[in-house]
Amino acid sequence: MNTLLTESPLSAGSLYRLLSGCVCPRPIAWVATQDKQGNANLAPFSFFNVASIDPPILAFSPLLDGSAQPKDTLRNLAEVQECVVHVGTEGLVDALNTTSASLPRHEDEFTLAGLEKSTMPGVSVPRIAAAPVAFGCTLLEVKRFGDRPLAGSLVLAQIVSIHIDDTLWDGRHVDMAALQPIGRLAGSDYVRITDRFAIERPA
Repeated sequence: MNTLLTESPLSAGSLYRLLSGCVCPRPIAWVATQDKQGNANLAPFSFFNVASIDPPILAFSPLLDGSAQPKDTLRNLAEVQECVVHVGTEGLVDALNTTSASLPRHEDEFTLAGLEKSTMPGVSVPRIAAAPVAFGCTLLEVKRFGDRPLAGSLVLAQIVSIHIDDTLWDGRHVDMAALQPIGRLAGSDYVRITDRFAIERPA
């Protein structure tokens, strides 16, 4: 049995593989941002979850790249403090994967992936027209955890508007079979929700 301490000399890459392999499956935030010139960016992040219900806040964590430089999502949020967070779904997984490519700054991942833009109420950032769920958000805070390669940043974004297809939401429940959300595992692996089970919570 191995016992690893965070003070031991594990590289950032090794820690990334260990954590992403153990903390899974993870939901995927597909985040649209734009710079002050209106250039759009679209990128997926699997370090993502709901942080609060009242007020409604989403949290996701972009990592610095291998050169310790912030990705376009963080650069854009510093200029325009808004974003649209989409839920990663099986029907758009190929386009989602395409937008994970590293492009030069100001190049548009919507165009790269062949995705049509649509307006999102409450924010100036566009949403993916084909995405069944999107959350228009204003930035609350960005917390940086360091300036080393793969250092994390915690983005807290408050939801100001919601787009959801009528077929998915009956006013009380989301139809998971219709939404078909996907999750990230480690490496190149994803997970579907086709195998589910339920356990009643204790009183």
